[in-house]
Amino acid sequence: MKHILHVISSIQGNESYSKKLGNAIIEKIQQKYDGSTVEELNLTEKEIPHLDAEFLGKLFTPSNLFNSDKKQSIHFADDFLKQLQNADIIVIGAPLYNFTIPSQLKSWIDYITRPGITFGYGEDGRPIGLVTGKKIYIAMASGGIYSEGPDKVNDFVVPYLQAFLGFLGMTDLTAFRAEGLKVAGIKELAMEKAIKSIVID
Repeated sequence: MKHILHVISSIQGNESYSKKLGNAIIEKIQQKYDGSTVEELNLTEKEIPHLDAEFLGKLFTPSNLFNSDKKQSIHFADDFLKQLQNADIIVIGAPLYNFTIPSQLKSWIDYITRPGITFGYGEDGRPIGLVTGKKIYIAMASGGIYSEGPDKVNDFVVPYLQAFLGFLGMTDLTAFRAEGLKVAGIKELAMEKAIKSIVID
C-alpha cells in the first residue's frame, strides 16, 4: 500500500489533459498497489504568493526562533512539506505553458525548497538532496511535440523538473506525455496513446 500525492497545476480544471493523465497514472498505481491512498493538492485552488524577500527570510529562519504569528504566516509552506514527506509516490501534473511549467507549480517548488530540510551541503560544498525514497511520475501535456524533433530543445518542463527534483534528492523520476494535443492528425489519439504508454515500475 502506498500513499500518493497528486499535485495539480493546470488552470483548465477537469478539462485539463495533464490532470486526466495524472488520474490515469494513479489508477495504474492503485492497480499495482492495492489499497493505496491518494491526497490531491490542487495548486490552482490555493492563493499561493510568489516568493519575496520577506518570505524567503522566514523560510531560512529556524522554526524555534518563530513566534506564533510568524509560524502562522508560513503554515501553508509547512503543509506542503508535510504532504511531500508523507508521500511514497508523487504524481505531478505539468502542462507546458510557454515552454515551461505553470507559475503555480514553480511557487510550490520554491516553498518546498528548504535549507536543512529538503537540501543541504556536504563538506565538499556540493549540494545534498534530503528528500529520498520517493517515486515521481510527471504527467506532462502539450499542444505540440516536444519529446523529439525540432521543438525538443524548447521543452523546459521535464528536464527542469528532473534536474530540480533531483537536486532535492528525488532522482527516481518517470515522465509520461500527452503531446500533440493541438496538432491535426495527432490530437485525435494523443490521450489514448499517452495512457497506453503508462507503465508503473
